[in-house]
Amino acid sequence: MTTSGSLNAELDFFFLKPGASRPCTVVALRVQGKGAGLTALSGISIRLKQWTSTASTTVAATSVTPQPKNKLAPSCVATAGLASSSQSTVTVGTGGPNYIGYASCGASGPGGWVAINPDDVPLLDGGATMTQDLVSSAPTAALNFEFAIDNTEAGT
Repeated sequence: MTTSGSLNAELDFFFLKPGASRPCTVVALRVQGKGAGLTALSGISIRLKQWTSTASTTVAATSVTPQPKNKLAPSCVATAGLASSSQSTVTVGTGGPNYIGYASCGASGPGGWVAINPDDVPLLDGGATMTQDLVSSAPTAALNFEFAIDNTEAGT
């Protein structure tokens, strides 16, 4: 992924939407700056925001189906969208957004966030028309980074 080509501009690049039958939560986010040959120190902020009235959609983005890491887990019912190129974005929802989490990293270093206990996870009710989106920002234009997000779904 790449941050916006404009300084300090937010770029919505990922969303997670619950499925109809199970609530879902984000439990961890890992980020890694991929800068090479940088001439100035800089950082990348990744904000987790929740749209509360309508969900974000995959227009100008690619649909992604979350996959369980453990083959004994049931198939995911949540859906996700990922920006399809470095400067495209997902089409954001409406309502809010509520700021619910944050992770950061250096332009060439690691960072992340992990829920400190079960009460710390941001929950989306099953069937909700809401999404949790990841939004990047950096004081330097077009910084490269990678990310990984872990989510769980409650059983029915």
